[in-house]
Amino acid sequence: QVRLVESGGGLVQPGGSLRLTCAASGRTFSMYVMGWFRQAPGNERESVAAISWEAGSTYYADSVKGRFTISRDHAKNTLYLQMNNLQDEDTAVYYCAASMAPIATPPQGSDFASWGQGTQVTVSS
Repeated sequence: QVRLVESGGGLVQPGGSLRLTCAASGRTFSMYVMGWFRQAPGNERESVAAISWEAGSTYYADSVKGRFTISRDHAKNTLYLQMNNLQDEDTAVYYCAASMAPIATPPQGSDFASWGQGTQVTVSS
């Protein structure tokens, strides 16, 4: 199993930035794709970004392209999500997830076997 722990959420004003971090432990050698999802109250969970753990190829939802950047640090077994120019509609609980196999795009939650506990991001003036 892979254990995932997110951090870095918080309250930010519109136009501000946050960096989310996801620390992975356990069977990290089995990770193939890692991703970020978010869920706002009353909304379904949606994929935000994903990255292949070895090759580094990335996917972004249209709503965050040009504003968010996903990256990973192999040595630290850590996944990041740099979020710039945050808007009210980015308010949600953000979850880190790991898949042990290749996935199709857009990423689906059912493709990911391991999940973090989530971190709240609130964008408000």
